[in-house]
Amino acid sequence: MARKEHDVLIVGSGHSGGMAANILTQKGISCLMLDAGPEMDYERDRTTKAVHELPYRGFNKPGRLPHVIQANEFNANQWVDEQEVPYTHNADTQYNWVRVRLVGGRSHFWARQSFRLSDYEFKAAEIDGGGDNWPISLADLAPYYSRVEDIFKVSGRKEGWPQFPDGNFVESTFSPDSETIKRFTEVANQRGIGVSKMRSSRGQNGLASSINLLLPDALATGKLDIVSNAIVRQLGVDKNTGLLNGAHFVERHSRREMQVKAKVVVLAAGSLESTRLLLNSGIANSSGVMGHYLMDQIYGVSVVASVAEARDRKARPGLMGGSAFVPRFRNLKKTEKNNFIKGYCLNVSSGGGAAPRFFAAYGEELEKKLESYAGSCVTGSIYGERVARFENHVRINKDVVDAWGIPALHVDFRDSDNERNLAKDAADTLEELFRASGWEILSKTDRCFPPGRSIHEQGTCRMGDNPKTSVLNKWNQSHDIKNLYVVDASAFVTCGWQNPTMTILSLSMRASEHLAEQMRQGTI
Repeated sequence: MARKEHDVLIVGSGHSGGMAANILTQKGISCLMLDAGPEMDYERDRTTKAVHELPYRGFNKPGRLPHVIQANEFNANQWVDEQEVPYTHNADTQYNWVRVRLVGGRSHFWARQSFRLSDYEFKAAEIDGGGDNWPISLADLAPYYSRVEDIFKVSGRKEGWPQFPDGNFVESTFSPDSETIKRFTEVANQRGIGVSKMRSSRGQNGLASSINLLLPDALATGKLDIVSNAIVRQLGVDKNTGLLNGAHFVERHSRREMQVKAKVVVLAAGSLESTRLLLNSGIANSSGVMGHYLMDQIYGVSVVASVAEARDRKARPGLMGGSAFVPRFRNLKKTEKNNFIKGYCLNVSSGGGAAPRFFAAYGEELEKKLESYAGSCVTGSIYGERVARFENHVRINKDVVDAWGIPALHVDFRDSDNERNLAKDAADTLEELFRASGWEILSKTDRCFPPGRSIHEQGTCRMGDNPKTSVLNKWNQSHDIKNLYVVDASAFVTCGWQNPTMTILSLSMRASEHLAEQMRQGTI
């Protein structure tokens, strides 16, 4: 690689890195982007195979991806190989760290659920009676949310509810609700629970990724260079100034060690990879909180019911089908008395079938049950908020290294009674709503998945006004090193129940514009 000093080095190319490149290059700032994975060509890299042609008949090779429940033999190559890039966790507390190393990162594969956080999250301490507020509010981020929503073409229905802030939506139309969704909505409304519709990014041609919505404009400026298969080992520090001056990385295939120079470093590798890099570099942690306050969202709670009139293929037109979305409705007032803080949303879908595990039957009897209940089911699931706690943290495990000799991350995470009580309340609430709708309960799960399953890890480089209790300031800028910005979800102070992508993008846009202005003024 030619020895060229760029204005800004960006580590990571997903939503946060793509947004940083998009903003900075269009302001005339030269950027070098390093990504640990290859560029993906959908036409070149995909092929069609029958199940019988695969060694494991569609199931994944045992032991290769033990923590990635999303993996199977059809998609296994899109996930980080845990043998090649290991991590550790306590034997009694599982953590599922689901990673992707491709140019574009996990922005290729997200579910496109697109929400704003509200001041119930930004100013959570005022509602919860403890914990910490963000150093910003919804009003600070709202203009950036609007711009991001415009780029990603977010659809949604405006409600005017403070816990579910409306956005800059494209014109959205929703099909008329089925009878079951109308019934659920009526029952929920009787209990003061508002029912809405999912909000999602339409993107372009079915893809709402960094590679099609953010990086093309950045590349078109001529100000962005992307180096794939570049695994960053350590950030470089100028011994005279204490500022960052670039990074050391290893080429994935040749294992050649290289260096790059830059005036500013922007980390956008995802919460845990960015934190791992900073911890391995031994920098920007005068507060001692780096790696702490790891958060994730609660998934796994579900209730399945059956509508009697729809069994045995007897559903009349308009009875089944469609979906409903219920934003947070718990703990919106200080006067509420529950045995947990925070909240959750409900996702309800109508028209599915029953799983074999729902019935104490097998063979012909089970087949008849499944046929009878096919198409008659209504399913409810949740996304819930975990509490940010200092003891939930990551640290470097020097006894384990990856395939390039870089020390691995150890995750120490435990749920508390708050998460367990929230999950039970959510399951009980879904059950009560479904019973009140007149439906038979087939299955109820009030236990959440192990942390990490949501693929929404957050919080290990939290922002704040006090350098003694936070890693970053309100602009995603390191308190310790002014030419270091961290623009992924590690900056989050609370995680909310919402998919974090819109907030990640908005924070990255805001931070990048702040960085560009600081560079224009010559303060960085």
